[in-house]
Amino acid sequence: MSRLSVGEALAARLFAAETAVDQALIQVANLAAALPAARTEAWLSAVTGQRAFDGAAATLTRLTEARAELVATHRALSVLAHRLGLETLAVGPVDKPGDRTPVGGGGGDGGGITENMVNKTLPGTAASC
Repeated sequence: MSRLSVGEALAARLFAAETAVDQALIQVANLAAALPAARTEAWLSAVTGQRAFDGAAATLTRLTEARAELVATHRALSVLAHRLGLETLAVGPVDKPGDRTPVGGGGGDGGGITENMVNKTLPGTAASC
């Protein structure tokens, strides 16, 4: 197995892990947002369910910390890949900070959408709309 193929496999696993943590953050944030609404809708006292509020908030905090650790892992793997002379491995739909302007849906390497395309195609004044 070549270094490039090993790097590609690791990049895919890293992307999957990042996606999983982001999805968990979304679900826990949705739960945390629903708790006060549910309490109000059920006409319950503000003290009711405080442990559930605390648990959801603590989970959100820990997931945020886990996400930060994954970002640090991502950066460390990027540095390692560069030291090994591997091309930048990009897996997934999200452009990374510092990438060239996204064109055609990814990383700046296509001929589709261009920077400020919307501003160039809209009329210059509100009167011409």
